[in-house]
Amino acid sequence: MSEFTGKTLLITGGTGSFGNAVLNRFLKTDIGEIRVFSRDELKQDNMRHEFQAKYPEVSNKVKFYIGDVRDLSSIKNAMYGVDYIFHAAALKQVPSCEFFPIEAVKTNVLGTENVLTAAIECGVKKVVCLSTDKAAYPVNAMGTSKAMMEKVIVAKSRTVDPNKTKIMCTRYGNVLASRGSVVPLFISQIKADNPLTVTEPTMTRFVMTLEEAVDLVLFAFEHGESGDIFVQKAPACTIDVLAKATKELFEVNNEIKVIGIRHGEKMYETLLTDEECSHAIDLGDFYRVPADKRDLNYDKYFSEGLHESKLKQFNSNNTKLMDVEAVKNKLLEVPLVREELEKWRNE
Repeated sequence: MSEFTGKTLLITGGTGSFGNAVLNRFLKTDIGEIRVFSRDELKQDNMRHEFQAKYPEVSNKVKFYIGDVRDLSSIKNAMYGVDYIFHAAALKQVPSCEFFPIEAVKTNVLGTENVLTAAIECGVKKVVCLSTDKAAYPVNAMGTSKAMMEKVIVAKSRTVDPNKTKIMCTRYGNVLASRGSVVPLFISQIKADNPLTVTEPTMTRFVMTLEEAVDLVLFAFEHGESGDIFVQKAPACTIDVLAKATKELFEVNNEIKVIGIRHGEKMYETLLTDEECSHAIDLGDFYRVPADKRDLNYDKYFSEGLHESKLKQFNSNNTKLMDVEAVKNKLLEVPLVREELEKWRNE
């Protein structure tokens, strides 16, 4: 963490689950300042009071900025003196993006363009952007907007001096117990003694904790070259297994009710496409996908093709599939789940 000593970090969408995890990770280090940029003043106020109570001796390192990534001037106002950016602001819910796709474009695509434009103009040294498995082979508006976001990131990396501003991207799957995700829904349904609703039991999803999401971003920050996309080799499980694991942790016998696939959902998600495998680099726990830095002079590529890779598409069906016990152990790594479980047992 020495690279952050005395530095200023800006987190867009900083009042979300990821921003909270970063503050918990960084606040007690020797980082100089963390700026939380978002458009929700109530969430900012709640967050301010929470961290003042949690870390009173260092909470003054956190500065809050109201603004919207859709507005270039407002993001510029928060960027003076910033060294690094974690860009997490996004519209993420699949059904809402299906119904309002242009809103997803405004935030996920144009908002990212604004963040990167401002970062380059303000001399920010490194930017790590957060993407999603839904950007690989996208079939819904959210995934399509995130795929375009990745294209914007790679395109920007081609035109900026990496010695001045490096731009990287991380792509990961479902974060357990993040806002709007299914585990908090399951817990609320258990508390209300209602059935646990699943869309399709055999649907598979990558699963990771918030701590692992932060680890991926920090790995990209430390090891990335401009234009890189980083993927973590995450395990997966079926939605049915996730529901059963939650039930077993809370020692309940609620019915699991199948309600059908929602708008824009896929049966499985992909983190690394077949096409990316042609140049992806296996780093052990991660894949690194370097940017394609070829120019538009394609004549020379008639004789210089890309090499075939031994890697294959990495998706939630061909990764390690966890059973109920493994998912229970994974859930117990999540602070929210542990807190809710303790409350449940004490009631």
